[in-house]
Amino acid sequence: MVQRQFPKPLELLELMQFKKPELNGTKRRLDAAYTIDDLRTIAKRRTPKAAFDYTDGAAEGETSLARARQAFQDVEFHPDVLRPAADVDTSVEILGGPSALPFGIAPTGFTRLMQTEGEIAGAGAAGAAGIPFTLSTLGTTSIENVKAANPNGRNWFQLYVMRDREISYELARRAGAAGFDTLQFTVDTPVAGARLRDKRNGFSIPPQLTLGTIINAIPRPWWWIDFLTTPKLEFASLSATGGTVGDLLNAAMDPTISYEDLKVIREIWPGKIVIKGVQNVEDSKRLIDHGVDGIILSNHGGRQLDRAPIPFHLLPTVVREVGRDATIMVDTGIMNGADIVASLALGAKFTLIGRAYLYGLMAGGRAGVDKTIAILRDEIERTMKLLGVASIAELEPRHVTQLARLAPRPLDV
Repeated sequence: MVQRQFPKPLELLELMQFKKPELNGTKRRLDAAYTIDDLRTIAKRRTPKAAFDYTDGAAEGETSLARARQAFQDVEFHPDVLRPAADVDTSVEILGGPSALPFGIAPTGFTRLMQTEGEIAGAGAAGAAGIPFTLSTLGTTSIENVKAANPNGRNWFQLYVMRDREISYELARRAGAAGFDTLQFTVDTPVAGARLRDKRNGFSIPPQLTLGTIINAIPRPWWWIDFLTTPKLEFASLSATGGTVGDLLNAAMDPTISYEDLKVIREIWPGKIVIKGVQNVEDSKRLIDHGVDGIILSNHGGRQLDRAPIPFHLLPTVVREVGRDATIMVDTGIMNGADIVASLALGAKFTLIGRAYLYGLMAGGRAGVDKTIAILRDEIERTMKLLGVASIAELEPRHVTQLARLAPRPLDV
C-alpha cells in the first residue's frame, strides 16, 4: 500500500522553478526553434504570403522538390558501435580553402524581399561560422557590400549567362577583383520554370500594393515597415523590374547558352569554377573534359524542370564516374544535418543550403541565419557521434543505404 503524506512547503518550492521571461521577441521565437522546419513555421507566420511562397515554392506541381526531400527521408543509417566519437571534427577542405562545416550558403535571388537584412545577414553569419557564402547574380546586395560584410571569410559568386553577355562578364570581373574565390556557373536556367505560386499570388518585383497584399499585410506590419523604410531594392544584373520573377528571368536569360559560354567564362575567371545544375552522368563527364574544378548536382531546388532527377540519388553514380577528377557537391532538399551527413557518406565533398538559410532569415534576420547554422551544426555532430565517426573523412558509403521508393520501369524493346 502506498504511504501518503501532506506535501512539505519547502519541497513544493523546489519544484516551482519559474523561468525568467524573455522580453526580446526575436530571441524568444528562435529559442523555441529546434529544427529547420520550426524556422519555416515561424517564417511563414511572419512573412507576407507572396514573399514566403516565392521562397517555399517550386515549379509546376512541385514534384521535384517533394521527391528530393523524400529521398533524404528514405535514408537508412548503419552506425558502428563501441567506437567512441566524443569529439567530432566537422571541418573540410573545399576548392582550395577551409570550411568549418561541410556546407555553405547557396545563392538565392531577390533575398532582401524575404527579409530586409538579406545577403548582409547571410554573409555575416557565414563568416562568423567559418563557412562559404554565395552571392547570386540576382542578389539584392552588391558584390562589394557582401565583401564588406564578410571581409575575412570565403565569398563565392553565382553567375548566370544573360542575353547581354557583357553584364555577366563584368559581374565576374568585379567578383574576382573583390576577392571572391569560387564561381558557380549555373547552367539549368535557359528559361524560367513555371513557378505557379508566384503567378497565383500576383507576386512581382518589386512587390505591388493591392487589396490582397494589404489584407495579407495587416497581421504582418513589421515586414512592410522594414520594406518601406530601408533602401530601395537594387539588382546588379537587372536594368528593369516590374514583372513576375518568371517574366524577369525570361527577359534576362538566354536559351542559347552553350559550352562556348563556359569557355569564355573560364578565361575571365581567375579562381575555381564549378558548374551548378548538373543532372546526369554524361554531362558530368563532358564538363570534366572542359576543365572545370567541380560539379554541383542540383535541380535548382525544384524550381526549374519539374520531375527532374533527384540530385541525392544521382550522387553515388557521379562520384564513381568522375569523383577522382573533380569536386562533387550536392544541393536541393536539405532540411537536416543528417541529410548533409548522408551526402558526405555517399561521396559528396560539400553541400549547399538555400531554403533552410532563407527560413532562418525570414524568422529572425541575422540571428535567424545564425540559428539555421547552429541547428544544422548540432544535427551533423549528433549524427556523426551516433554513427561512431569522429571526422568527415571517416564517413563511408557503408554508413548509408538509399531506400528505393521510386524505381524506373524497364523499357519495352
